[in-house]
Amino acid sequence: MLRIHFTDADLVRVRILAEPDPMWEVLLSLHLTTPAPADLRFRGWRRGLPARLARPAGVLRTLSRPTGYSPDFLTPSGDVADFGTGLDLVLSTPRERLRADIAQLASGTRVASWPADLADGNVPALNLLGDALTTYHDAAVKPHWETIRRHIRADRRKRAELAVTRGFEAVLATLHPSARWRAPVLELAYPVEQDLVLGGAGLTLVPSLFCWPGPITLLRQPDRPVLVYPIAPEPGWAAEPATGCDRSLNTLLGNTRAEVLRVIATLPRVNTTELARAAGISLASASQHTSVLRGAGLVTTGRSRGSAFHELSERGSSLLCH
Repeated sequence: MLRIHFTDADLVRVRILAEPDPMWEVLLSLHLTTPAPADLRFRGWRRGLPARLARPAGVLRTLSRPTGYSPDFLTPSGDVADFGTGLDLVLSTPRERLRADIAQLASGTRVASWPADLADGNVPALNLLGDALTTYHDAAVKPHWETIRRHIRADRRKRAELAVTRGFEAVLATLHPSARWRAPVLELAYPVEQDLVLGGAGLTLVPSLFCWPGPITLLRQPDRPVLVYPIAPEPGWAAEPATGCDRSLNTLLGNTRAEVLRVIATLPRVNTTELARAAGISLASASQHTSVLRGAGLVTTGRSRGSAFHELSERGSSLLCH
């Protein structure tokens, strides 16, 4: 569990970034490239990644794995307006910081030989890192940048309104389903036990489209601590190119209901909670859509251990592209 300790001064110094942070989007999207993410909202994005990303992504994974510690220097603090600025900050990290972060990485897992060269500020190692970050960013993140910006701006507007109507405590309590505000502490589900004492420094909230499944923070905090939290992308935000059958299904059922049907086809015996999460919709919306699909004979619903599960019917299967 992550526990963030606030003072009254911290609550008035909570800040939400208005634009996506390119280095966080690079790092967190990398975590979704392997293993395959359970959330189907990233399926289209993942399948659209070119094969040439295998090498640079492999280089980056030696530093940053989906679980465990990732070097803090990969996500520089401050307002990183664009990837070029962020890359310059990463590559100009002081040698002492490089050594400390690589040592922390090595304390929890075996690392390849080149990170040791990186810790010494070796120019070829820095060039390897820079080339890998650039190639990965240009293929995996840059093509979706305007979509990412649109999602993050919408989230910020929603949270700004929430702050005005209900206060920043409500903003904090709604950052993630696991969030619990027990004044003056915000509790969040986290893979390790960690306490973050703000002590009047405030908190910068960084919304991220690729942050999954829960919020993340740094081990060594900058002057103003950072918490990255997930925003839910709309269904089909990075969809694979639609076939004629896909377009017809969307026209017939509507985009969201068609996506619900596809999720049920992809995840046999999926329960309503899992369905809502995979389709990127609310639980109530998932229940409504499955009710309509069931009424049309496209899905069937059963119960197991008190939980409803959904399966595709023969009629539903005939509508899908196979």
